[in-house]
Amino acid sequence: MIVGIPREIMPEENRVSATPETVTKMIKDGLSVLMEKGAGVGSFYTDQMYKEAGAQIVETAQEVFDRSQVILKVKEPQYNTNYCKNEADLMHKGQLLITFIHPASPSNHEMVKRLAKNGVTSLTLDGIPRISRAQSMDALTSMSTCAGYKGILMAANKLPKFVPSIMSAVGMIRPINALIIGAGVGGLQALATAKRLGAQTYAADIRPDAAEQALSLGAKIIDTLVPEEVAIGEGGYALQLSEEYLEIEREALTPHLGNMDIVFLSALIPGKVAPVLITEEMVKTMKPGSVIVDISIDQGGNCEITPPGKTEVKHHVTCIGVKNIPGLLPQSATWMFAQNVYNLLHYMCKDGEVVLDFEDEIISSSLTTHNGEIIHEGTREAMGL
Repeated sequence: MIVGIPREIMPEENRVSATPETVTKMIKDGLSVLMEKGAGVGSFYTDQMYKEAGAQIVETAQEVFDRSQVILKVKEPQYNTNYCKNEADLMHKGQLLITFIHPASPSNHEMVKRLAKNGVTSLTLDGIPRISRAQSMDALTSMSTCAGYKGILMAANKLPKFVPSIMSAVGMIRPINALIIGAGVGGLQALATAKRLGAQTYAADIRPDAAEQALSLGAKIIDTLVPEEVAIGEGGYALQLSEEYLEIEREALTPHLGNMDIVFLSALIPGKVAPVLITEEMVKTMKPGSVIVDISIDQGGNCEITPPGKTEVKHHVTCIGVKNIPGLLPQSATWMFAQNVYNLLHYMCKDGEVVLDFEDEIISSSLTTHNGEIIHEGTREAMGL
């Protein structure tokens, strides 16, 4: 069985889905590895390093897609300008795709339909359940760690002021205030990073346990006023709130926004479109020069006006909707991601072949398309199917 590793084509995406280390492991599992030339350059892995690990290097993405039974990618299929078609249309019936698809996000619906139409079986990594036996496959946690760290650094770079308290001959400059909404893995890493930079930190999460973790990192907690019984789902994830409770949460957050210099958004519902927690009217209440970083943008975003894939100033607030923040830490992010993906692939491998057990929670939770159908429940709901 041939595993294909194409070069990522999203602008400024420097990660790759395999390292020489994981290539060696795949070959030991009885798989062959086909890599597009230069696929690892952005992460500082040369073609020669992959050759020495046992991979075959080919010139084009088309050859990788044509010859491989399994495709490993970092980002969802993108429009390839070299072929004037989406990568989903470079794939063929019966092929297995493993990547972050974020299928419930409206911007990805057309691409998901193409995968189904072309008979591709796809697994989305954001669907891997947070259970003990899947921890080593949990790329979402790994990439959230990267996004939390780098996202705060990006916000600090856009601020027109110092982050920490600064003593000077003309007086003291007070530290900035940073609010983290969504105290999951990404949010907690953002909180810790903001704290290390010297910010005064605040946090909000509808889950009491998550808020308690944020408190332990020194954050002041903002009560969302959402009852615990409607907030917590299976595995400790946040539940999708009704519009009534979303409005209650927005009303609880609004009075604090005008005091914040950085608002970091990372509230996600597994397999669902991200909840809108910051409306355009709420953005208008923020200080000129403040910054919003919305790392939930792959699933639609927590801010109503976050520009997908872009950074724009709106109502004097810098809104960062960069979709591949972990890609700005390509070496660390690639090392983590490649290990996660290999562990998933190894889990499915039996005697050099990939075997999908659709009764297995790990597979069923992440299965997006199969046999020409869209399977993923959250995607079907978002599409109105």
